[in-house]
Amino acid sequence: MKTFLVWLILLFFCWPLALAAIFIYPIVWIFVLPFRLIGITVDAVFDILKAIITLPGRILGGSK
Repeated sequence: MKTFLVWLILLFFCWPLALAAIFIYPIVWIFVLPFRLIGITVDAVFDILKAIITLPGRILGGSK
């Protein structure tokens, strides 16, 4: 909702820039999507490694 309100303000002050933003946003989103997926994957790998490394301590009753 905040993004939409900012876009409406931009539309009021500079409508050509607001219209350009509408057309450019999907292109940028598609370009950035693979990097976000790689980030999610790397984060999941680090979480799995942390779980494997801390497993012996958790089994023996250590704190989190």
